[in-house]
Amino acid sequence: MSNRSVLAGMEVPIIGSDSVKWIQLTVTSTTPSQPPFAPPTEDAASCSVIGTPPTYLIWRIHKSQPRQLEILEFCDTKEFPRVGLQIQFPDALSPFAVICENEMRYGSGYPYILYALTVSGVAYLIKLKPSLSYASSTVLPQTEIMELNVKLYAHYEAITAAAATAGCFMIGGNDGSVGCFQFGTLDPGAPGFVRELRNDAGFSRLWGLMSRGSTIAAVQSLVIAKVHGRELVFVLHSDGALSVWDLLSCGKIFNHTFRAIHARLWVGEANSESSTIPLAVLCKSNLEISMEMVNVYRLHISAGDKINVSLEPSINISLDEGGLIDVRLTSNKLWILKEDGLEMQDLSVANVGGGESNCYALQESYVAEQLFQSSEHSSDDLLWLSHSVLSSLKDQVSSFVSSIFIRRLLLCGVYQNAVLRATLQDYNKHFTDTEFYSLTVDGLKKEILSLIENEGFPGTPVSVLRCWKTFCKRYFHNWCKNGAPCGLLVDSSTGAVGLIRKNSISLFRCLEDIELLVYSSFEEYGDLVNYGFEFSKSELEVLVGMLRCISNVSLQLGRASSAIFYESPFSKPNISSQEVVLQLLKILDTGFNSSIAALQRSELGTDTSWEKEVADHKRLRKFSADMFLSLHSLCSKATTWGKVLDVIERYLKFLVPRKVVQKSKNEIIFDVKSAVTVQSTSQVAKVMFESALDVLLLLNYMVNISGQIHMLHDDVSKIQQELVPMIQEVVTEWHIIYFLVTTPSEAPAFEDFSSQLSSLQIDSKVDKRSWNEKLGKCDFPLAFILLLNSHGSAEDRSHLCSTSLPDPSHIISLVRDFTSWIIWGSTEEESSAFFSHSTELALVLLKHGQFDAVQYLLSFVDEHSRKEKTSASVQSVDGHLSICLHLLGCCLLAQAQHKLYGLPKEQKVCEAVRCFFRAASTQGAPKALQSLPVGAGLPYLECSNCQSVAAWKLHYYQWAMQLFEQYNLSEAASQFALAALEQVDEALNAEDGSGVDQLQESSNVVRGRLWANVFKFTLDLNNYYDAYCAMISNPDEESKYICLRRFVIVLYERGAVQILCNGQLPFIGLTEKVEQELAWKALHSDTSAKPNPFKLLYACEMHRHNWRRAASYIYMYSARLRTEAAVKDYQHRSLMLQERLNGLSAAINALHLVNPAYAWIDPIPDQSSLHRESYPTAGDQRLQPYIDIEFLENEFVLASAEYLLSLANVKWTNTGNKKPSPDLVNLLVQSNLYDTAFTVLLKFWRGSELKRQLEKVFAQMSMKCCSNTDGTLLAGNNNHMRGLLLKSSKDEAVYGSVDIVPPPYQSMGNSHWETLEFYLEKYKGFHPRLPVAVAETLLSSDSEVELPLWLVRLFKGGRRECTLGMAGSESSPASLLQLYVDYGRYAEATNLLLEYFDSVASVRPVDLIHRKKAAGVWFPYTIIERLWYRLGEMNSSGHMIDHCEKLKKLIEESLRNHLNLLKVDSEDVLSLQQS
Repeated sequence: MSNRSVLAGMEVPIIGSDSVKWIQLTVTSTTPSQPPFAPPTEDAASCSVIGTPPTYLIWRIHKSQPRQLEILEFCDTKEFPRVGLQIQFPDALSPFAVICENEMRYGSGYPYILYALTVSGVAYLIKLKPSLSYASSTVLPQTEIMELNVKLYAHYEAITAAAATAGCFMIGGNDGSVGCFQFGTLDPGAPGFVRELRNDAGFSRLWGLMSRGSTIAAVQSLVIAKVHGRELVFVLHSDGALSVWDLLSCGKIFNHTFRAIHARLWVGEANSESSTIPLAVLCKSNLEISMEMVNVYRLHISAGDKINVSLEPSINISLDEGGLIDVRLTSNKLWILKEDGLEMQDLSVANVGGGESNCYALQESYVAEQLFQSSEHSSDDLLWLSHSVLSSLKDQVSSFVSSIFIRRLLLCGVYQNAVLRATLQDYNKHFTDTEFYSLTVDGLKKEILSLIENEGFPGTPVSVLRCWKTFCKRYFHNWCKNGAPCGLLVDSSTGAVGLIRKNSISLFRCLEDIELLVYSSFEEYGDLVNYGFEFSKSELEVLVGMLRCISNVSLQLGRASSAIFYESPFSKPNISSQEVVLQLLKILDTGFNSSIAALQRSELGTDTSWEKEVADHKRLRKFSADMFLSLHSLCSKATTWGKVLDVIERYLKFLVPRKVVQKSKNEIIFDVKSAVTVQSTSQVAKVMFESALDVLLLLNYMVNISGQIHMLHDDVSKIQQELVPMIQEVVTEWHIIYFLVTTPSEAPAFEDFSSQLSSLQIDSKVDKRSWNEKLGKCDFPLAFILLLNSHGSAEDRSHLCSTSLPDPSHIISLVRDFTSWIIWGSTEEESSAFFSHSTELALVLLKHGQFDAVQYLLSFVDEHSRKEKTSASVQSVDGHLSICLHLLGCCLLAQAQHKLYGLPKEQKVCEAVRCFFRAASTQGAPKALQSLPVGAGLPYLECSNCQSVAAWKLHYYQWAMQLFEQYNLSEAASQFALAALEQVDEALNAEDGSGVDQLQESSNVVRGRLWANVFKFTLDLNNYYDAYCAMISNPDEESKYICLRRFVIVLYERGAVQILCNGQLPFIGLTEKVEQELAWKALHSDTSAKPNPFKLLYACEMHRHNWRRAASYIYMYSARLRTEAAVKDYQHRSLMLQERLNGLSAAINALHLVNPAYAWIDPIPDQSSLHRESYPTAGDQRLQPYIDIEFLENEFVLASAEYLLSLANVKWTNTGNKKPSPDLVNLLVQSNLYDTAFTVLLKFWRGSELKRQLEKVFAQMSMKCCSNTDGTLLAGNNNHMRGLLLKSSKDEAVYGSVDIVPPPYQSMGNSHWETLEFYLEKYKGFHPRLPVAVAETLLSSDSEVELPLWLVRLFKGGRRECTLGMAGSESSPASLLQLYVDYGRYAEATNLLLEYFDSVASVRPVDLIHRKKAAGVWFPYTIIERLWYRLGEMNSSGHMIDHCEKLKKLIEESLRNHLNLLKVDSEDVLSLQQS
């Protein structure tokens, strides 16, 4: 036959068929392992169509996994299953399996039975349930498995062919025998279980019992077919002998021998009208020539008492290229699957031998084109074109190229899970199943881009391109390896044809009319008539010439130009389509610029770059010359350019998406047909988009060279004003369609638990509930979301009720319906606005959280509306533009909220603000925006009462303000609040008087609310001055004061309170309010708050020179601290007491700045409550009416004492009395806080009470000295000093430690004696008897203690006093003498007495006159008498007799001398008086 074939269709992968998760089933066997007995394992696959509506069961056997058989079960009315069965057999499988309906036991729960054969000759019959009925890793029970070992029933050579039908299993042997087993019908031991098809068909017998007669060639193929209700067995032997047997009677009904070498037989379906059965036989002409041919025959079968069979002549179909994989026959069509494509021969054509075959392209060519693998230089063209288009963004070239590759790599039909995973493993990137299948589109992009970045160091565009070329080459290799074709799927009832690959399932479709033009070569322009183009002969010539010019442009730029044009709107920064077209035209005119040449030299080397530059220059010159000649020829054929443009205009109408009137309201479910429709639409949209772009480039190129081709100005104007806008619209339409059907959906962004809960969609809609699981995956593009919301066509509603797979032509009908709905919607009326249906699409996508898609979709519409010269009319018709802008604003805002941060987020927010303002300003906006449906995933906008434009804008701006406020975008919300303020007056003063009724509020209330919002937003942005201005601009006084309170609180919380005190904001008329708010904040805030509001008030009042109020606030602070410190632990208590001291000090300093007559403050308002809380024992005391400096100083002293005690870890709390308890002084002394103790005494005690307290203090201090002495301390001259021997005591660490006493309070050293000496010398002036108290305390504790010399000197005074005897103050020598006598220190008393007697006797002459005065010398004779008496008592008792006698003699002698001296002095005084 003729070798001519026409491309009529292409493969359409079923989306999701490559993502099947397998349920593992295991088959156990009782037969031991045996040597091979059946054909070895090969890649094989087939499909069984069972039931009505049909269920498709596909089985696959892989040579790489010989023991595994895969089964997929699906039907057209449901989504393609994501779960399949993987049955593991105990031995390798022969490439044979049959799945048929279980007709033997209805209702048993096993609707299907599977026949399989292992290479060891063991056949299995497995009863199957639906796939979802199994659990993974299941071992099939023996009750569901039947096993047949063929070797047990016959002794002949290996099995060469097998066939099966329900209840019957047949094998063909190498010896030509054919055995039939009633496998599944009869028990193996029952009579008739095994039969053999023999020429002596009159009887049947067991194998091996009798000889078989003449030798028969080996069986090559064995096929069972049902004809006229009878099951016939077709047997093809290797010698060309064909026999047909009646399975029921086991009798031969036909026999024929072919001359050529035959390898395989296929049998088609019987044609009931003609009673014929097509047969296809694969044969070779001879052994030397390996070219294969398929011969097609027809068997005429007449049914009756006897079946008559005759054979028609054959149709020879040569297989020139590509190895044969599978053949399928229907009653009138032959499908031949080869490695390079699928051919279809229509058997119903009368003269088949001279006809032509239709060719269907496989997916390999599509994948190669998408990954730039079809041409060696296609990827290089992508780089150089990208450099030219991005001439001002050189640093973005690498990312731009990567985005093109990654987008194409993840296209449905290109992307496959197993292929990508295998490719990543080539780069040593390994994932577990859970990790890989959990990756969303964004996750996959991240992994792939990170790999490219690592491999593409140093990141130059050329290095990145090389990495992508290598990656795509590996990916394409893995794609072809893992997705090799295995068999055909043919449904004769509908004409559907599919392809079973190793890891996916596909269907075949017909080509669209424009695709036929693109993919075909037109040697004769008359062929265009076959495609529906109604042109005259001359017009057809012009059209063919125009198509050739388009082809030249496309070849010159390469397919990379369309990829760059498509990617430009998605690049960052965005590149306008007009800019891309201009750059591409520049390349067509002048070639690549000098920067590209320099880049080529640096990356490719001088020689290579020079050769490429020369080749590009020659190529450009040839293109320019060819285009010049072609366009001149085109014009000469049409005679004028006007006629050429008319033909182009008519051709453009074929590029416009067809409008199909949508009337049916039946909702399309998510099924296999939906997946095929989306994938087919992507293929059609790609071709239409590229074709329209080529026309656009051609028209602009013609304009650029209009002078060279003698084009008139009117023709140029028509191109620019009519044709270019028309084709731009077409390009945009197909751009959008291609975007929607190829872009993966976004994964849902859950904000909180409520949104996650709502996303569960707890209802009966399983399809909808599964959406969220698929969102964000590569195999769930945006079109699925749209398709599930579209409606069927009124012209052809049959597909809505169809439950079978669609045939190739029907798929194109589905594509047209879907593209029509995308562009035109379901309404019968045509809208004059461009893309009026885009708002409905945007609403559907927004409802499902597809924010990026909505942005790009509406951006396309917005960009096109700006190009339209009739944009004003577009706005005024029905407000579609306002809806688009409104939805675009909502989308941008959602993007900014959910996905972006930093500067990109700010840019998105600014764009959203711009869209909302534009939407509000568009004509017809009020009516259009009210038409938006409720519950479409948008914030509710109600504006039914807004009749005037101003009232509408006021309402809309407030709505936008609330929307941005909801997302915490205060700056944008502030803009809309200010815009709303501008509309208030106009809305209230509307001419129709409806403004007041619409607002239902007064002007002040509306303005007050808006200014309050402006205040809030500016305050959130830390724009304090603007917030202040908004606050004082508020006409509503109540609202203003609320704002003021908020202002103070926020400034306080943000640590910006200095603004309230530094005078930057005048607060005219609000000063008292500010102070009240701060005071309220202070009373209700914790004292540990920073900054402290009391301190802030103190600073504010000090700044205003209001000293008394400043002192009042800081004193309130100290009072709060006093209350709270009582219940704090040690560390916090000390800090709070120190803070309280600072507060009291500040209050005292502030009052010192006031005139003394006014240096007082009022008691704090809650002072009584504070007292009741802090001092429960002072409840009956009346508070003084004012607080002066003296009161504050007293409190400061007590607070200081409490603070120092807290540092010493001693707790004491002020009871609130004016005078503290003496216990405080005792605690201070015990803690060595002597300065503080004396300060407290001098501050709160007077007169005799002070003296008593001083005596107690020094007595305590003396006791500390006593507890640290050992031995005696002799008072007197240094010759008698024996030092101080301090006792060892544990208390020394407490009482003697200086660590807990600050240096100012312990400045005289560490010794208790030195401390006692220092403070006694310092404070004896307050009470002269203090030395007596100290000495008495020392002697009372130890009568033998040696008084320190410094203490004795305090009693003795100076030398001048010694001449007057023992007279003196309360601490006189007489007092010391009495102490000595009282405590039995007689020797010290005697020595002291003798010392003073001697002093009086040895007076200097100059002092003699004083001694001789009356009463000039005094001695305590009573004490001397007591001393004499005590010595006498000791002598009488016999204790120290000698010592006492000696002392008495000394006293007696000294006293006698003293008395004699006194007598002489008395006589001298008398004589002096007498004289």
